[in-house]
Parts: sequence; structure tokens; C-alpha cells
Amino acid sequence: MKTNILGLPVKESELIVKELNVLLSNFQVYYQNLRGIHWNIRGKRFFDLHVKFEELYTDAQLKIDLIAERVLTIGGTPLHTFEDYIKNNKIEVGKNISNDEKAVHLIVNSLTDLLKIEREILKQSDEINDEGTNSMMSDFISEQEKTIWMMRAWLEEDL
Repeated sequence: MKTNILGLPVKESELIVKELNVLLSNFQVYYQNLRGIHWNIRGKRFFDLHVKFEELYTDAQLKIDLIAERVLTIGGTPLHTFEDYIKNNKIEVGKNISNDEKAVHLIVNSLTDLLKIEREILKQSDEINDEGTNSMMSDFISEQEKTIWMMRAWLEEDL
């Protein structure tokens, strides 16, 4: 079995790169959704949500960079065109959302879809002892599960 400089199997690492690029694409769409709802939110909860959405898109931007750097670290090339992002996107694209509950539902649904991708990557990275990717996915999953719980509490919905 051929390994890369990190001691990871090359073939399996290429599959993880592909999945990380899918995650990267979906995070880019999620990020843009957050920017859109940040700009367009209206209503009595504007001040609280405007700040919260900025917090979330700032966090998403950091995660995008971490994903791209992980792709590079394990020998791949991160996707970087809108065409690639849309082609690999699996989450809902939010457009002209100004209602608070619709905006929060978009976040919950997007994070739920991101979790599915991350759990698949976690499974694949665990199989080849790719602790760097594994650790990153575990951190993302923990944070996003908490955000989903908080958003659902705000919506007054049970898990």
C-alpha cells in the first residue's frame, strides 16, 4: 500500500479529499446563505438575529479555510469556483429570506445536511487512522449539534 508523506494511504486519502471538497462546497453555500439572511433579516428580532447571523457566517468562513487547508495537507486541491460549489451542493439555497423563523429553519436544515457529510468523512477518516481529518470533523459535529439544539430551542421545537 502506497502512503503519502503523512503516512496515510494515497488511494483512500484521495477519496477523503473528494468528500472534503464536497463539504467545502456546501460550506460555501451555507456561508452565502448566512450572509443573505444577515443582510435581509427584518422584524422585531432584527438586532439579535443580525448579530447572531454574523457570528455564524464568521465561524463558517473560518471552517471553510480549515477544510481547504486540510485538503491541501493531505495532498489535494481545494475547489474554488462557484461552478464547483453549485455542482457539489446538497443544501438548500436560501434566497430573499427576511422572516426570522424561515431564516432559522434554513440554518437548522443546512447544518443537518452538513452533519451528514461530516459524519461520512468521519467514518472514512477513522478507517485509515487520519486523525487530523477525524479531529476536525469531530469538532465541527459537536459545535453544529449544539447550534442546532439552540436554534430549535429558539424555534420552540423539540429535537
